[in-house]
Amino acid sequence: MFYTKLPYRYILIIMLTLLSIITTGCGTTSPNIDDYSAFPSGKPRTTRNARKKTENKDTKDKKDTKDKRNKRHAKRAPSTSDKHDTQSGSSEQWKRLDIKLGHHDNKELYDEIKSWLGTPYQGGSHKKQKGTDCSGFVMEIYLNVYNMMIERNSARIYTKNCEPIAVEELREGDLVFFHNGDGESISHVGIYLKENKFVHASSSRGVVIDDLTSRYYTKHFYGAGRVIGKKY
Repeated sequence: MFYTKLPYRYILIIMLTLLSIITTGCGTTSPNIDDYSAFPSGKPRTTRNARKKTENKDTKDKKDTKDKRNKRHAKRAPSTSDKHDTQSGSSEQWKRLDIKLGHHDNKELYDEIKSWLGTPYQGGSHKKQKGTDCSGFVMEIYLNVYNMMIERNSARIYTKNCEPIAVEELREGDLVFFHNGDGESISHVGIYLKENKFVHASSSRGVVIDDLTSRYYTKHFYGAGRVIGKKY
């Protein structure tokens, strides 16, 4: 009887021993990746990709801030302090464009503009001495003088063809933009010449030359832009 039960005792002992070993082994767990105490430094190590993403975000934030700062700077309205000491002609001479040109001035530009002076305003048109609106006039000047095709709308010219510049950076052929009173929407465009003078197609007077520092245009000034790719 004892002999027949002896193997079962050994089997029971072996089973209990194995169960004890298995239970002890399951007591060890791996550190949780969300448990910062599992890492020597108290927090998980930053991976190279994570550092790169952070650096890219910082660079983008700095660029956005710089762009906004430049945009605000570019929209500063011109004032009488921006006037130049050198005068090419009187107000009447400027109106007729009968002024003295320097060796740096683009004679072709002035000749083309002179041929447009007095052209009446006509919305949706861009025909010399027959009728033109502001963007049509600017488009024709750029096509004929600079051989460049730009947008047919003043707001799109600013957003699609130009990079914003400060008033102090205005040079011959750069563009000046104006709003209709709300300060946000571009509704008019003209071409800067020099000495704070610009030419444009006025809705009431046609193609004329005016002064940027005059009260009306200072009040409605939106910003200045330089056509991308334009050569001087």
